[in-house]
Amino acid sequence: MNLIIHLLAGVLLALILALTFNNFRSKKEISKWSKVEIESAEKIPEQLKENPFVGKQLRYPFLREKRIKEKRVYYLIYEDLKLVLVVAASGKKDQQVTIDHIISQFDEYRKVAEQIAKQVS
Repeated sequence: MNLIIHLLAGVLLALILALTFNNFRSKKEISKWSKVEIESAEKIPEQLKENPFVGKQLRYPFLREKRIKEKRVYYLIYEDLKLVLVVAASGKKDQQVTIDHIISQFDEYRKVAEQIAKQVS
């Protein structure tokens, strides 16, 4: 399965910020990340390209997280669109709040994913 990893020239942080609709919590969290953690996060797209199911499944098969030490990057897999959408980042402390927020925004993320899929097809 060839999935589209929607990232802008490897700028993972910009995408996370954009897709979380400037969620203050994610911005604050990312600003605390070390250079090494950011570099690790930037490698995630290649990992997802090879296997989008590499991260830990959360409440739904299509909602997953990829850990970087105590940090998490969350993403949604849209198999029907052949697309993976990175949607948020958090630390362990804010994990549940972030997951709940992502779930509450499923419809909005779906719209974004559909728009991206149209643009690249």
